[in-house]
Amino acid sequence: MAQNASLPRDARSDGGKTVIVDPVVAKVAGIAAAQVPGVHALGGGAARVIGNIRQAVGAKDYAQGVSVEVGETEVAADIAIQVDYPERIQRVAANVRSTVEKAISDIVGMKVVEVNVTVVDVFIPGDDEDDTEEARVH
Repeated sequence: MAQNASLPRDARSDGGKTVIVDPVVAKVAGIAAAQVPGVHALGGGAARVIGNIRQAVGAKDYAQGVSVEVGETEVAADIAIQVDYPERIQRVAANVRSTVEKAISDIVGMKVVEVNVTVVDVFIPGDDEDDTEEARVH
């Protein structure tokens, strides 16, 4: 992770400066990415398992599957997503990229230099059901 980031010079006042830490930027990016149609979940398999456990005890990790590098005035983000089948993967990834960039720019007030999207899985409804009964030889 990068250091704490401060807002651009024009966002500072004579009374001090505002510091926004990396986890805040990651949370903003995660919330934005999760709202994109076609995104089933954020993060890879292990991250989703841990996220499900946290959610079961009432703690949601909005930054799951998100990594950010924050500089003085710029941000780079890496986001892992699971896409709903049969969504067009390239379209979903492009929408995640633009939505996250807009959210960071608008909410955090920093320039986004890149948003890398990694598609780690495709969610197929019914794929996680137990089909062992049908697979048995009688």
